[in-house]
Amino acid sequence: MTSKPFSGRIACVTGASRGIGRATALALAAGGAQIVAVARTQGGLESLDDAIQQAGGLPATLVPLDIRDGDGLDRLGLALHERWGRLDVLVANGAILGPISPLGHVVPKEWDQIVAINLTAQWRLIRSFDPLLQASDAGRAVFVTSGAATKCRPFWGPYSTTKAALDALARTYAAETESTAMRVNLFNPGPIRTTMRAQAMPGEDPQTLDPPELAAEAIVAMCLSSVTETGRLYDFPTRSWKSFRDPA
Repeated sequence: MTSKPFSGRIACVTGASRGIGRATALALAAGGAQIVAVARTQGGLESLDDAIQQAGGLPATLVPLDIRDGDGLDRLGLALHERWGRLDVLVANGAILGPISPLGHVVPKEWDQIVAINLTAQWRLIRSFDPLLQASDAGRAVFVTSGAATKCRPFWGPYSTTKAALDALARTYAAETESTAMRVNLFNPGPIRTTMRAQAMPGEDPQTLDPPELAAEAIVAMCLSSVTETGRLYDFPTRSWKSFRDPA
């Protein structure tokens, strides 16, 4: 019998109730991981847990939480420490699209919301979970970014800005942990058949896009203990690792 690559590993996935997050949680569970699933919707989490167990996975730990709740993330970190003493995998996937609008027309409340979710909450994840990831013999953190971070298309300002900042955040974290057993990388999914993509491109035929399950397979591969890359980006559309460089 072949052992599963994530047997005995603890994996936390944010934005786990649908899309890429749900598919990644299912794939990690299929690999033997104990899933800690974080999302805002209790119903979506329960549906995920049902799917995990129907596929033969371990019952998931369900955490109905808005990731803007930094104190809630701190409490989750403490709970994980008390239960397992470590975290082996973090997939930071939770994010929102925000307004598609000229920058001068963005309402401050909308700006504050997307910054809180796409950037500040990601830093709070690091702050809460870093000791747990460091306690693992092969901690792996994957932050889901976007090509929008570098394309900077008109009207995508809030999303582009927060994803560019996320890239800098993750790369800094990778540099700070480079001499440890941890590996920190970014994942660019490209166009994937998700609700967020449908919101951004309402006229697009979703059947022309890759399903989230394919993206999840690539994310799971980034979480393996054999991965040596850190501070890099896996670009799913080209199925290749990319390095960051200074402007020419």
